[in-house]
This record gives sequence, structure tokens and C-alpha cells, in this order.
Amino acid sequence: MKEKLFKRKAFRYILYLFPGIVLYNLLPYLKAIESETMLTITTRLCEIYIICCILFAINALLLVMLDLYNTKDKQRSRPMKGLVQIFQVLLFFVGGIIIVSVLINKSPTTLFAGLGASAAVLMLIFKDSILGFVAGVQLSANDMLRIGDWIQLADGSANGIVLEITLNTVKIQNWDNTISTVPPYTLVSTTFKNWRGMQESGGRRVDKTIKLDMNTLMFCSNEMIARIRKEIPLMNDVGPADSSMPTNAQLYRLYIERYLRTHPVVNQQLDLIVTQKEPTQFGVPIEVYFFLSDIVWKEYEQIQSDIFDHLLVMVGEFGLKLYQYS
Repeated sequence: MKEKLFKRKAFRYILYLFPGIVLYNLLPYLKAIESETMLTITTRLCEIYIICCILFAINALLLVMLDLYNTKDKQRSRPMKGLVQIFQVLLFFVGGIIIVSVLINKSPTTLFAGLGASAAVLMLIFKDSILGFVAGVQLSANDMLRIGDWIQLADGSANGIVLEITLNTVKIQNWDNTISTVPPYTLVSTTFKNWRGMQESGGRRVDKTIKLDMNTLMFCSNEMIARIRKEIPLMNDVGPADSSMPTNAQLYRLYIERYLRTHPVVNQQLDLIVTQKEPTQFGVPIEVYFFLSDIVWKEYEQIQSDIFDHLLVMVGEFGLKLYQYS
């Protein structure tokens, strides 16, 4: 706590306050100030100095509170920087009005009342801040965005990890380590994809197809089934069902499912589907749909590549061939 107070110079601004207060109270007794005009000017300058010290001290305390909040885990789901920036804008706006009122010797309430007539101009000046505040409230209230989320904008302008959420910008580190900054209201007014659900589910989806040559599909013979049972341990219990012989594509789909069910990195709590799609001029597609427990990009790509390398090589063990355009 003490380190953060020194870092944000909170103690320094509070100490600066005392000389101004002392001088302000001693001004009427100083013989060097003889004229009433000089006394008025110096008094107002002291008042402005005191107001500035108070403003900077309060601003430093706000930043200290933000630093303390950012040390907690919940700051990822409820970032406070945008809210603190709103308070900073309000603080210095009100402080500026008070300073102007001191300079022209008018009541601050009079100036605030006069600002009502120029509300449209103020809204134009602070348009981005107002839109950012409203968007930030929507994003936070609906839990649409957190620091650390991997998001992807529909227009492709950003695709990466959210680093910072402020009043006017959302900072995103893209997959190629470039940095994109997006206004918060853009995320509210347009669509974006948040991959947090995938990260929290404990599995990352794999959805690919293996295209078989239609001419190689056939019913299995007893000799083929015997060979498959002998050479492929996962298939040692297969055989004819209800006096009908299975096809080699059926056995291959069964092998894929059993192989994935026994794979240590496949998440068995999520969907695992192996199905044949409608034949096309490019062969018979076998859709393989499952989830990997390892969601880290590099490891995910390597593991799924290894799995499909194996499945592609195993096609020949069932008397099948992959479709290849020639």
C-alpha cells in the first residue's frame, strides 16, 4: 500500500497542500502586500494552488485504488480502469469549473447552471467518452468481455488477447503480436467472437473430414474381418451383426471412434461424433468431430495433426483408399 502511494505521488501532493494553506491564511497580515488589488490577486492564486493540489491528490488516490484492485484476480472479469477514467474526467471537469469561478469571482453553481444551456456542445465534445462509458457498462453488465479473453472481430481488424479495457479503447494483442485498439462501442454495435467459452469448457473443437474413394467401399469378407481383428487390437471383437457383414467403411468409422475414445488428450466429457456425410463428386466424406483437452494453439495444432496422420494411414488397413483428385 505504502509503495503504491509513493509511486502515484499521493503523499507529495498532500504535502504540497500545506504551504498553500499556510500562505493563504497569512496573506492578510503580510506588510509587503499593501493594495487591495494585489491582495485579491494573490488570494485567488493561493486558492487555485490549493484546489490544484487537492485535485492531484484525489487523482493519485484514485490511481492507488486502481493499482490495489488490479492485484486481485477479479480484475480480469471486472476491469475498473474505464470507471476510474470516468471519475478522473468528472474530477478535473468539476475542478476546472471551480477554478474558473475563483478567477471570475462567481459562484460555481452559477457556472454549472449556465452549462445546462450548452449541454449539446458538451455532449459533442465528450461524445467518445460518453459512448465509451455506456458501452463499457453494457460489456461489463452482460459479461461480454474480460481482460485475457481471446476475441475475433467479424471484419478481421483484430484477432487476439484483450490486454486492456479503458474508457475509450480496448487494446488487443493479435496472434502475430501486433496491437489493435478498438473503441468499446464498436464491440457493442457490431458482432465479435469471444473464445472464452472454449477456454472454460476444457476442450477445443476439432472438426475435419476424411474423404474416401467411393470405389473402394465394400462388404467385408470373413478373411478381412479375421485379419482386422488380428492386426488391430482395438478391433479384436468385431464381427458380423445379425447375419449381415459390415462394410469396410463401417469398421473404419468404428475404429476412429474407439481410437479417439482411448486417446489421452481427447476430452471424453464433450461431444465425439464420427459420421458419414452425403457422397459427392469428391468422394465419401467421413466427418470427425471431437474436442482436445489441450487448448494451447501450438500444442493443439500439433496434436490434431498427429491424430489425423494416424487416421489417414489407417485407411489402407480397412481396404479403403483416400479420394485424391487427378
